[in-house]
Amino acid sequence: MRDTRESRLLLVLLIAIAFALITVDIRGGEESPVDGARQAAATVFGPVENGVAAAVDPIGNAIGAVRDSGERHDRLAALERENAALKTKLGSDDRNRSRLRELDTLLKTAGAGQYGIKGAEVIAIGAAQGFSWTVTIDAGANDGIQRDMTVLNGSGLVGRVTTVGPSTATVLLASDPDFTVGTRMENSAELGFATGQGNGPLLVQLLNGKAKVKAGDRLVTFGSQADKPFVPGVPVGEVVRVDPLGGGLTRNIYVRPYVGFSKLDIVGVVVQAPRTNPRDAVLPPKPKPAPTVTVTVTPPPPDGRQQDQGQQQGQQQGQGQKPENEQQGE
Repeated sequence: MRDTRESRLLLVLLIAIAFALITVDIRGGEESPVDGARQAAATVFGPVENGVAAAVDPIGNAIGAVRDSGERHDRLAALERENAALKTKLGSDDRNRSRLRELDTLLKTAGAGQYGIKGAEVIAIGAAQGFSWTVTIDAGANDGIQRDMTVLNGSGLVGRVTTVGPSTATVLLASDPDFTVGTRMENSAELGFATGQGNGPLLVQLLNGKAKVKAGDRLVTFGSQADKPFVPGVPVGEVVRVDPLGGGLTRNIYVRPYVGFSKLDIVGVVVQAPRTNPRDAVLPPKPKPAPTVTVTVTPPPPDGRQQDQGQQQGQQQGQGQKPENEQQGE
């Protein structure tokens, strides 16, 4: 296309339409008029993301390299490929062991809260249809996943499902600025609302502006009506900073989330809520304080000669002899 006035006007018009759609989508929230297009995109591109994830699997590449090693090159080249494949497989085994630990932690967390979960793997980061903090998982409507389901991992709250395709789903992370969840403080049961702040800590507004809060206090999800989008009792994070008391009705605190949103891998979608509220049962055990070491120091006698005389008297008494003052008294 030539660089003409008409082409430049067309480019400006397309950019304006794109920004208009983005604005309508953000303001529309869950009732966005382009939600249908997002679901269609998930249906079309979800299988592609699954295929790409499978194609770059290091174990699959290693097996392929070993299988073809003796067919196309001489013995030296074959040995080099086998060596490289072995290194790749060893690295993959370490990753698999790490993933098994993640899965074991996830199952323990789900068991503590009595959550019925569907395990899934994060296969893509960031949705193509927006600028939100999202991930794509390899489970969708065919696996019983529905919109507004809670997503967690072994550490705590990950986010909630926003868009569902046949075999994939999009999860809005708790770090997203548009993400909000009701919270409850451990022990004190003070209620509030946590909002994502990107890479920073979560911002929590407590309903009670005079609540006593300190660094180290922990929070869990309060739960939603009918358990959607959030089930109760999921660990959220730990208080790291508290705003000074002001005259407002609410109070701001800053919470470090338990979940590392930049290294998500194995997650669980809560497909069945617990029968009873687990309260604080899902929170990890608090670390035990280190024992205090007490050192007792005995001061030395003020006069060294008195100490020597006392030692001599003790030796005389131990040998059956009386001290001089007792012998003189006799």
